[in-house]
Amino acid sequence: MTEVLALVDEGLGNSAYLVDLGDGRALVVDVSLDLREVGRTAQRRGLSLAFAADTHLHADFLSGAWQLSTTEGAYVLASAAGHREFTHNGLHDGDEVDLGGLRLRALGTPGHTDEHLSFLLLDGDRPLGVFTGGSLIVGAAARTDLVSPDRTEELARAQYASLRRLAELPDDVAVWPTHGAGSFCSAPPGADRTSTIGREKATNPLLRAPDEDAFVKELLDSLGSYPPYFRRLGEINRHGVLIGTPSLPPLDVSAVRRLLADGARLIDVRPLAEFAAAHVPGALSIPLRPVFASWLGWLAPHDRPLIVVRGADQDPSEIAWQAAKIGYLDLAELNGGIDAWTAAELPTATTRLVGPAEVRGPVLDIRQSAEFASGHLPGAQHVELGDLPGRVDDVPREPLVVMCGHGERAMGAASLLEQAGHRDVAVLTGGPDDWATATGGSLESGR
Repeated sequence: MTEVLALVDEGLGNSAYLVDLGDGRALVVDVSLDLREVGRTAQRRGLSLAFAADTHLHADFLSGAWQLSTTEGAYVLASAAGHREFTHNGLHDGDEVDLGGLRLRALGTPGHTDEHLSFLLLDGDRPLGVFTGGSLIVGAAARTDLVSPDRTEELARAQYASLRRLAELPDDVAVWPTHGAGSFCSAPPGADRTSTIGREKATNPLLRAPDEDAFVKELLDSLGSYPPYFRRLGEINRHGVLIGTPSLPPLDVSAVRRLLADGARLIDVRPLAEFAAAHVPGALSIPLRPVFASWLGWLAPHDRPLIVVRGADQDPSEIAWQAAKIGYLDLAELNGGIDAWTAAELPTATTRLVGPAEVRGPVLDIRQSAEFASGHLPGAQHVELGDLPGRVDDVPREPLVVMCGHGERAMGAASLLEQAGHRDVAVLTGGPDDWATATGGSLESGR
C-alpha cells in the first residue's frame, strides 16, 4: 500500500509530503529549503529521494527542490510555465511522469499563482490522491492576491475554475494541500491538514458557493494581511536556491557595534520576560517559537546583516534554519549574548510587563484584524503588528499598554515603538480573555 507522509511545518502552516514509492525510492512534494525533517524521515525508512515536485513558485518559503537535485540527484518536477532557471522537467497540463509503478499527472490549476499545478497520484488508472498545493485547501482555497493587486479578482476567477475541476475527481480521492492551518495563504485556523474530495464538496464553503461571483466575493472577503517577504520569494525560487548548512557565526561586542553603526539590525530571540528585564537599546524582539520565521520575515529588514541575541539554552542552528527557509542568510550572533553586552558596561533598556488586572490608560492592540474584531478591550487602538513599522507616528506618545493574544507579538511591537522614541511602553502578559476574566469587564467586537 502506498504511504504518503505529511511533514508539517507548524510555524509557517505548511505541509510537505513524502511518498514511499515501494521500491526504496521516494517522491517529495513542496519541500522547503529546511530539509532536515525530510532527510531524517527518508533515512529512517531507508529511502532515496528520487523525485522532488513543486506545485508552484512558493511565496512563503524557499523551495528545497533544487537543493535535493544537486545533493541527492532528485529529478525535479515543476510547471513549465514557471520558467525556472535550473534543470527540471517542465510539465504542462495533462503531462504524466512514471514514478516506477505509480504515476503523477499534472493538472493545471491556476489561481493562487499563474503557473500553479496540482499533481494527481495514480496507481494504474486509480487516483489515490491529489497534491493541491495552494489551490484547494482544507475548508478554503489559497489567496489570489500575491501576484499583483490588480489581478486579484482575475486570479480568483481562475481559482474558481480550478476548484471546480478538482471537485470532479472521485469523492474518495485524498486531498493533500501544502497550505494549512496557520498559513498566511488563507487556510482557516484549526483546520485539518488533509481531506478528501467528497469531504471538501460537502463542507468547504467555497466549493459550496452557488456561482462564480459568490465564490469570488467570499474568497476576497477572507483575505487578510501577509508578510512582505511573500513578494520576494517567488522570484528567488524561480532562480533556485543552493546553500550549505546555515549558522550563526559568533561576533564579539566590538564587531557587533561596528556592524550596528553600518546599519545592521539586532534581533533578540529570547523569551519576552528576559527581553523585558534587559535588552540592547534598539533591539527588535522576535521570540524564538514555531512562528519565529513568519515574524522575522514580516518585521526584520532583508537587505542588511542581522545580529541575533539569544539565550544560552536556545539552539543557534534552529534559529539559522528558521531564518534561511524564508531567505535570511546574512546572520551572525552576539557572542555571549546580553551578558557579554552588560560585561562591556554598555547600556541596556527594560520594558515593563503588566498583568491583566493592571491595565491602565490607553491600550494598543496589535493583533490581526480578524482577531481584533472578534473581541478587544473597550477603546483600544488597533494597528496590526505588520503595519506598525510604517505607522509608529499614528500611536500617541503617552504611557501605553501594548497587547496581543499572549504577549510575544506585543513585545515585538513595544520594541518597534521604543526604536521610534516612544517611552513608557508596557506589555500585557496575556490577551483580551485574560483581561475580561481578571477584571470582569466586557469585550467589544467589530472594528
